Amino acid sequence: MKNSKDRRFAKVVLVSTAASISLLAAIPAHAQTAPQVAADDVAKDEIVVTGTRRTDRSAADSASPVDVISAEEIGSQPTANLLDAIKNIVPSFFVSQNTISDASTFVRSPSLRGLPADEILVQLNGKRFNRSALVQVYNGGDTALSIGSQGADISSIPAIAISNLQVLRDGATAQYGSDAIGGVLNYGLRKDAGFELQARYGQYYDNGGDGKSYQLAGNAGVKLGDSGFINVSGEYNDDGQTSRGTTRPIALAFAAANPGLASQLPNFPRPVQLWGSSPNRGYKFIVNAGFDVTDNSEIYAFGNLGHSRSVQSFNYRSPISAPTPFVVNDGSGTPATRSPGANGTFRSPVFLTRCPTGNATCPAGGFVRDANVYNFTTLYPAGFTPQFKGVTDEAFGTIGYKGKSDSGFTYDVSASLSRNSLDLSLTQSLNASFGPQSQTSFRPGKLIQTEFDGNIDLTYPLEVGFASPVTLSTGAEYRRETYEATVGDLQSFAAGPFAVQNLFVQTAPGVFTRSIVNGTPETVNFSPGASGYGGTDPAAAGRFSQKNYGIYAGAETDITKAFTVGVATRYEHYNKSGGALVGKANALFRVSDAFSLRATVGTGFHAPSPGQSNVQILTTTFIAGNQVQVGTYPVGSPIAQAFGAKPLGPERSTNFGAGFIVKPSSALSLTVDAYSIRVRNRISITQPFIITAADIIRQPALLAVGVGGNVQYFTNGFSTKTQGVDVVGTYRSSFLGAKVNTTLAYNYNKSKVTRFDPAAIDAVRISDISNFAPKSRVIISTNVQKGDFSINSRTNYYSSWSTQNDYPGQVFGSKITSDLDASYTFADHYTITLGANNLFNTKPDRIAPTTSNPIFAVTGSTADGQVYPRSGGPFGFNGGFWYARIRVKY
Repeated sequence: MKNSKDRRFAKVVLVSTAASISLLAAIPAHAQTAPQVAADDVAKDEIVVTGTRRTDRSAADSASPVDVISAEEIGSQPTANLLDAIKNIVPSFFVSQNTISDASTFVRSPSLRGLPADEILVQLNGKRFNRSALVQVYNGGDTALSIGSQGADISSIPAIAISNLQVLRDGATAQYGSDAIGGVLNYGLRKDAGFELQARYGQYYDNGGDGKSYQLAGNAGVKLGDSGFINVSGEYNDDGQTSRGTTRPIALAFAAANPGLASQLPNFPRPVQLWGSSPNRGYKFIVNAGFDVTDNSEIYAFGNLGHSRSVQSFNYRSPISAPTPFVVNDGSGTPATRSPGANGTFRSPVFLTRCPTGNATCPAGGFVRDANVYNFTTLYPAGFTPQFKGVTDEAFGTIGYKGKSDSGFTYDVSASLSRNSLDLSLTQSLNASFGPQSQTSFRPGKLIQTEFDGNIDLTYPLEVGFASPVTLSTGAEYRRETYEATVGDLQSFAAGPFAVQNLFVQTAPGVFTRSIVNGTPETVNFSPGASGYGGTDPAAAGRFSQKNYGIYAGAETDITKAFTVGVATRYEHYNKSGGALVGKANALFRVSDAFSLRATVGTGFHAPSPGQSNVQILTTTFIAGNQVQVGTYPVGSPIAQAFGAKPLGPERSTNFGAGFIVKPSSALSLTVDAYSIRVRNRISITQPFIITAADIIRQPALLAVGVGGNVQYFTNGFSTKTQGVDVVGTYRSSFLGAKVNTTLAYNYNKSKVTRFDPAAIDAVRISDISNFAPKSRVIISTNVQKGDFSINSRTNYYSSWSTQNDYPGQVFGSKITSDLDASYTFADHYTITLGANNLFNTKPDRIAPTTSNPIFAVTGSTADGQVYPRSGGPFGFNGGFWYARIRVKY
């Protein structure tokens, strides 16, 4: 449940957003039942507002490549998460399934053209959407393309609220400011009148139909006389857990040795560790409104409120080592054996007898090795699998005033206020360093991102004798963003009294000597902090703000009827990282009515966020089967600076694009656009520094990480070059009296690291940047409609890919998936749809056995139960999903 501060902020945002709406609602409202302008019809005109200041552009005559995706296409996707909906439609858009990836499971970070989420600008109705509170610090295959990023969380937007999505496949920081290096996603909101209600149920094929999914969405719009409108959208979803792994071999060994305790294994009777989609439940709302103040001016307001709750199953902590070795396939062709060990929590008891006070032979802080011990099997006799819970809350609101004079001068003044938070908690866990006093549930703290954005945008059409007026544009923006981390409860981050136990044995009454094992003084260490995800300590908590302002100017015109040009420049200054001057130019040349050429060139930047500069997080990972704490520290902290950290600077980019448009008839169109994007000084996270006892002596705060733990921090560590081509073709025809619309979308994308600091990035990460996403993706969609019947089919091709971070040496092969749905509309207002995504239950290749990742014969999986790649690959490993949906629309 949200705390009072959350509720107060949500009220501030939405009430301020709706302040004008509530006044306008006093005017008599008349619901429009028929005829109406359907939300889907907005997209059919393909009026482009993204990447241009002109109002007469369409996707077919835009100088920069823009895809206009209809509400119908987005809404037809059987998912409540816009990340997955867009992934199914836009071939250059990529997002992992994220099975067990710490907090990155709750806020998945997408990629466009191989670039991370914070190099993609997200907008609602042309206004900048805020960042998520989560900085992506998890270092695993799931986040290969997004580690270090802090982008927007579009999963809080209900699909039913969208009139269309415009995807600008071009750099646009000269027009919109920081982050638009890889492109822009602009979600246009509905303003139509009427009523719509949708209900969907679905489930996956496997495991008897797991991952049961429920979705209820509604939209209602009314006209405010002849001068305004209010449109409200809401959505509720409840998506169940999926599991595509097996239980761990060590769990089978435990059940065989302890049949009376088998039912106490975590997740029983399912695998002790679940590889699949986490259960998720939430709601989201959008309100969009406008009212004409005069014949040529309008006050407008819109807001978004979202809430989501997910639960992730962490790695299983076994209380035993395998009593006998397991037979494995390690890829050598010769049977081998492996013996999984007990988790470090259970490898030694906690010794409770402290050295006597004032005893010279047993110094203060030491412990006596005797029978007075505590074993964590008392707490978890069958081991434990921590349950990691994340609650995300989003509140965003914009209010503005825009208009147009008789001379063509336009103005738009707006202000946006937003807050995104991620509240984390752990259950079924422990802090081993507190021994028998350990909690089992923890609150690691909350992450909060707040933003204010003020804009003024002006245009004026100047006649100079060209084929069209020169659209002059200028404007300014002021932004303030704040990243906040709140303090977790004490045991979530602290090192308890049993963290380090130097052991002594009593040799005579009052006489002790150091316990020696294999010639070495015996010390027992227990990891501090909550097992799985550490909390925020008081030194790391706080609010960290950044302010910036930007000014821009641009001009666009048709010099002749055949030749369109546009230029833009922008200066942006950040109080933390300085200023940047960027520019952009594009051009379109119509060779004939059926053939046009276009090109664009520009520079860009992405400024580091307060979160990237100040995040401090303690997480748990497993290296060679051993539990290891990983600490991410702010670049200005003594710990990070001891390992060479420097202040973060902005990323810089250069974009080139060239392509052509073929439109021989109204029924056929084809666009081909090649691009090259160079990004210098990319912001990311260093390679881990391994902590020694000497490091802890120099920096006592490193006790929370412990000897053998890892330290990392943010840095401008490398540069990349991304090249590719986008092909989009549409063909409208008829067959036996039915309308047939076919769309082809193809993307080829290749990224490579051109320069790097070895402390920031290694060969594994370099390989994953190039190969984690398939280089080629094809989507062929066909819609057939006759009368009240319609059929949609989609074929998806994904080329091969790899992740050296998780599965070194393996290449996962290319795959084809198919989606199909059929709809019938009756009584004009009711539509029933039956469909299936991944109709033929296609999954990625299974994990291949290697020496470092052998496959256990008893389970057919890795030691931790994996069967398929943990990231899910480009389309996930859940397999086929069938669904039924009913829509009522008036």
